[in-house]
Amino acid sequence: MTQSSSDTAQPDYIGRFAPSPTGPLHLGSLFTALASYLDARAHNGKWLLRIDDLDTPRNRSGAVDTILNCLEAFGLQWDGEIYYQSRHLEEYRYYLDEFERNLLTYRCGCSRKELADYFATIGTYDENTLYPGICRKKTISGDIPSAIRVKTESTDITFQDELQGLISQNLAHQQGDFILKRKDGIIAYQFAVVIDDASQQINHVVRGCDLLEETPKQIYLQRLLGLPTPKYMHVPVIVDQSGYKLSKQTLATAVDTQSPSLVLFDLLLLLKQNPPYVLNGAKVNEVLNWAIDHWNPDALRLCSTISL
Repeated sequence: MTQSSSDTAQPDYIGRFAPSPTGPLHLGSLFTALASYLDARAHNGKWLLRIDDLDTPRNRSGAVDTILNCLEAFGLQWDGEIYYQSRHLEEYRYYLDEFERNLLTYRCGCSRKELADYFATIGTYDENTLYPGICRKKTISGDIPSAIRVKTESTDITFQDELQGLISQNLAHQQGDFILKRKDGIIAYQFAVVIDDASQQINHVVRGCDLLEETPKQIYLQRLLGLPTPKYMHVPVIVDQSGYKLSKQTLATAVDTQSPSLVLFDLLLLLKQNPPYVLNGAKVNEVLNWAIDHWNPDALRLCSTISL
C-alpha cells in the first residue's frame, strides 16, 4: 500500500482496538479505546475490533463477552466482524515458514536458567539484558522444544509518531534477536500484530505509550515481509498515584458500566479535551458526538503518562 501526497489517493482511515481477553476492561484500557475510537471517527474512518487471544494460558472464560458489553455500554461500536487471532494460526505459520526458508530466523533452546547462568559468568543479568545470540549459529532440531527468534541487523529503525515525535532504535543494539514463536508454541505478540494489521488493512494505529518501544520491532518485521507500515499514534498511559501503569497485573479495577456518560466525561478530561460541563451526565451519544467533532489529539503531544 503506497502512500501518496494527494489526499484523493490516501486510503480510507482504518483503525483498530485490540484487547486481550484476560479480564474486564479497566480505566486505562478504556482510555486507549476511546482515543482510538475518536481518532477513527474524527477522520470518518472505520474502527475495527480485534481480540488478542493467542496467549491461551492467560485468557479468562467470559472475558470476551465482558469486553464487548463494556464497549457497547460506552457507545464504542466497532465496524464489521470481530477478528480473533486464534482463528488465524495458519497465516502466522505461513509467514514463519517464509522467514525460515529465507534464513531470517533460528531456533533457540535457551531457558531462563541457562541464560541466567551464562550471564552470571560475565556479569549481572536482569530482564532488560539483550539475548546474546547463543543459539544463532547452532542447528537445533525441530523435535526439540524451542523458541524461534528473528535475526536483527545493526541498522536504525526510525519513524515519526504522531504524538511522541521522531523515534529511532537500533534493534541489534537495543533489542537483540527477539522471539517470534515461544517455546510453548504460542505465536509472539510482535509477530502476530504485524500479520493482523496487514490482514485487516489497518493504516492508523492508536495505542498506549507502553508499546512505543515495541514499534520498531514491528516495523522491522513489516519491512522483511514487504507489508505496509501504518501511521502510529501512541497516547499516554494512565498511572496510579505510585506511578504504576493501570493494568490487570496491578489489579486495576474493572470499569463501572452503570454510569457510562459520567465515566466518558472523566475520560475526556484525562484526554485533555476540555468538554463543557453541560455534557457531564448527558446521553452517551451526545458526549461522543461532541468528542468526535472536537477531537484534538495535539493536546496530548509529547505526553507519555497521565496520573489519576
